[in-house]
Amino acid sequence: MSLDTRYIVKPSRLQGTVRVSGAKNCVLRLMAASLLTDEPIAMSEYPESLQDARVHVGMLEALGKRCDTTTDTIAITKAFDLPSELKWPGRSIRNTLLILGALTARTGRGFVPFPGGCSIGKPGADRGFDLHQQLLEAMGATFTVHVDGDSNIYALEAVAPEGGLRGADIHLRIRSSGATENAIIAGSLAQGVTRIFNPHVRPEILDLIKFLNSMGAKITAYGSERIEIEGVSSLRGTTHTVIADNVEALTWLVASAITNGDITIENFPARDLEIPLIHLRDSGATWEIVGNDVIRVKGSTPYPVDIATGPYPGINSDMQPLFAVFAAHAHGQSTINDLRFPGRYRYAEEMGKLGVRFETEENELRIFGGSAMIGAPVDAVDLRAGIALVLCGLTATGQTEISNAWQAERGYDRLIEKLTALGGQIESV
Repeated sequence: MSLDTRYIVKPSRLQGTVRVSGAKNCVLRLMAASLLTDEPIAMSEYPESLQDARVHVGMLEALGKRCDTTTDTIAITKAFDLPSELKWPGRSIRNTLLILGALTARTGRGFVPFPGGCSIGKPGADRGFDLHQQLLEAMGATFTVHVDGDSNIYALEAVAPEGGLRGADIHLRIRSSGATENAIIAGSLAQGVTRIFNPHVRPEILDLIKFLNSMGAKITAYGSERIEIEGVSSLRGTTHTVIADNVEALTWLVASAITNGDITIENFPARDLEIPLIHLRDSGATWEIVGNDVIRVKGSTPYPVDIATGPYPGINSDMQPLFAVFAAHAHGQSTINDLRFPGRYRYAEEMGKLGVRFETEENELRIFGGSAMIGAPVDAVDLRAGIALVLCGLTATGQTEISNAWQAERGYDRLIEKLTALGGQIESV
């Protein structure tokens, strides 16, 4: 998809059946972990059309892998020896931090472009890499930040001590998913035992552990207290099924609720969504279980919500824009507090262009729902803003034109195809 692509969205009532794809926040981690072995890796439920997954395929191929994909599978094999440096001229992604950890663990040195990803939180507050630096340094690596003549960071480098990374006790000051994943990846091939205290233990991380253990790693999670990794000298190939994307699952649930729809959602990971589902049910969303990992969402009447994000099993920060969309369709005031990324409300300004009334005070977003939305030009300022605006466009009068629509396809597999099959009026121009 071109970066200047726009979506045109018109009012729609969604009906039919949709299947949730493999999780973005899982598959990218598994792809980085595939660098820990030369042996073949095969994954099913692979979300092939994700823009970030396609970027990652390119990165893997630049690092000596051959990637053969279909609409729901990927086979990763060795094409040439793994280098220590990722030479990548294209768009970067946040996952380069995990590539850095994998390269350092496997080759003794990692050199990667400065990580990309969504700019979220308060304006000017970049997503840092300090936790990743701290954990690699704790394992004995020398960490270098490369800066150009204009004082812009363009690359990160880590060099392991002679003999490779060493196991260490890593105390995370916050429950960071990325830092937890990087410590798991790096610790898998480190000498000795690595212990991660205060880890973020969520379904995607448990799936990463399952994946690595099937490759011969020795990793045990002790709840939210700690994760222990006993380093091994090498890892083998494996076959793995990617877990369902819980944010996509909630997206279809909210889409049915706000459009007075009737959607049957397959591959729905209800066990991973206990707390978000409680809040949505208490706020008027209705569904019934019609099969194993299958629900039908019908007859919802949105009521105001009052939520705060938090570590799993709480409401993930990526989910709060979906709750904001739900709240915009409820009569009354809703409140949202993002405790992980304070001020992650840039999407609300774009929703405001459609007629959604809101205000922010310190770290609280208040939405005064129930006002009619009218289509207008808006901007997908990041991935989750993109999908929030698509959902609002389905209920806004007239036509909603979303610029930077590529952002939504960074995290949603076959988005237009799935929406169109449900009766959604959406086109890419």
